[in-house]
Amino acid sequence: MVSSNRKVKVAALSIVSNTTLIILKVVAGLLSGSVSIVSEAIHSGMDLVASIIAFLSVRVSSRPADEEHPYGHGKIENISGLAEGLLIFIAAFLIIKESVIKLSHPAEIEETGMAIVAMFISAVVNIIVSRILYKVAKEEDSLALEADALHLKTDVYTSLGVGIGLVLIKFTGISILDPIVAIAVACLIVKEAWHLCKSALNPLLDTRLSNEEEQEIKEVIEIYKTEVINFHKLKTRKSGNIRHIDFHMTVNEALTAKDSHKLIKKIEKDLEEKIKNIHVTVHIDHN
Repeated sequence: MVSSNRKVKVAALSIVSNTTLIILKVVAGLLSGSVSIVSEAIHSGMDLVASIIAFLSVRVSSRPADEEHPYGHGKIENISGLAEGLLIFIAAFLIIKESVIKLSHPAEIEETGMAIVAMFISAVVNIIVSRILYKVAKEEDSLALEADALHLKTDVYTSLGVGIGLVLIKFTGISILDPIVAIAVACLIVKEAWHLCKSALNPLLDTRLSNEEEQEIKEVIEIYKTEVINFHKLKTRKSGNIRHIDFHMTVNEALTAKDSHKLIKKIEKDLEEKIKNIHVTVHIDHN
């Protein structure tokens, strides 16, 4: 429960920071007439929606398994991550669309000073919040928080890019740099969105654990080679932050049912020390 509360709190922090930055960017965009800042406001709007999705998903994913969901609710975080990735794609499309219009009908940028300050404030805030999100995401193995952190990370890049672009416009007077920078920002966003969607989709398809994790499982079982004659049908998958491990093992015929049960408990304990957040199912075959 403590872990769940921690995830919910940092997800709420993301909502607050995104809301504040949207207001800042909208004001700066309207005063300056900069399409790149308006694009950043759109991006932050998508970030806010993503933060709300992450907030709701971490609350649901922490619920214990029940009759309808015997494997728990962890995959809601993968669905959340996929939805957030799609939102980034939409944001990139809107930015490119607005930028193409500005390339066809260029306009002078006003109030660049305030616009530049707004972008760099946004970058600093998002660096701080994204680091907090990443830290908790890694410690709690939360894809929803990791996806939210990725949103803010792309916002750091885009805010810095727009800020630098506005500095160049201020000193060169070349206003067409504004939509060009916005399009470059959108391309970066698309790249990040692709990686996020891929990471979120794999667990939904019940992709097995990594080679390293499966090797660790095999090494633990092999410790008990005097009792375990062989093991087979190893299947692994991940649901949220829970790793499900399922395998059959043939045990020495001298072992009683009680001894076999104790052996399973030992193997489970050793696996838990090697790999965190696991659920182990062992099928015993007597030789």
